[in-house]
Amino acid sequence: MSAFTSLLDGLSFTECPRWRDGRLYFTDRYTRRVLAVSIDGAVETYARIPGLPAGLGFLPDGRLLITSMRDRKVLRREHDGVIVEHADLTALAPGELNDMLVDYEGRALVGNFGFDLFGGAPACSTVLISVAPSGTASVAAHGLVFPNGTVLTPDGRTLIVAETFANRLSAFTVSDGLLTDRRTWAAFGDLPATTDVGQILKEAVVVPDGICLDAEGAVWVADVVNHRLIRVAKGGVILDELTTNGLCAFACMLGGDDGRTLFACAAPTFDEAEAAAHYRSSILMTRVAVPHAGLP
Repeated sequence: MSAFTSLLDGLSFTECPRWRDGRLYFTDRYTRRVLAVSIDGAVETYARIPGLPAGLGFLPDGRLLITSMRDRKVLRREHDGVIVEHADLTALAPGELNDMLVDYEGRALVGNFGFDLFGGAPACSTVLISVAPSGTASVAAHGLVFPNGTVLTPDGRTLIVAETFANRLSAFTVSDGLLTDRRTWAAFGDLPATTDVGQILKEAVVVPDGICLDAEGAVWVADVVNHRLIRVAKGGVILDELTTNGLCAFACMLGGDDGRTLFACAAPTFDEAEAAAHYRSSILMTRVAVPHAGLP
């Protein structure tokens, strides 16, 4: 039986949850909103985005960065609520933007699809893009297979990235904003022998999407096709597993006043037409023993 209960229902497609100042912030993609919800279910529309919003991350001064998927831009919500352009990544990102992590200095690390997922294109590797606080962008890493959820350890020295179509989490050493020493942090199975997305999803042991880090150094992973969140140790050992009420799990975040509430973004499907039409996405939550650590 699932340990999750529903905090919020009737949403289009929830993604990229972030806990800050007593509320969970997340995107609701097909209503083009960033929402903020408290544990008691009180909801605020925090931002409206002209395009499709995806990744979120807060700058050190509290302003919010938001990835706009299809125009491949990072937007910024100013303190007065005005939305402005922070960085244009069209020259660097070969695919739609997705998840994003903003580090302790305000540097954003932005993933992208790398190929036309919804158009049925074959899977291929892509880049992770670094955006300085000034908005200047550069490629931080190459050869990632659908870089998605990303976490940073509390010391700021290790970055862990979920590669959704590669059965793994990869890690980098962070030094002066540069990513070096790439290695596999957790492998769940072999690398796919095909570029057909449907076949990859069918054969994958784990399809890691959003992730978050806890105080024992384990990573909670939203495992899309297996309808679960798993808690994973370095090396790939699964320490815990929580099912998500038969829904696909797309992202997770540890929050609450003590950091021990695990939130999950869940929906029946990631099919764009169905998600945009039927509003069956939810924010789920449960309690866990080990609190949040690091970023986001």
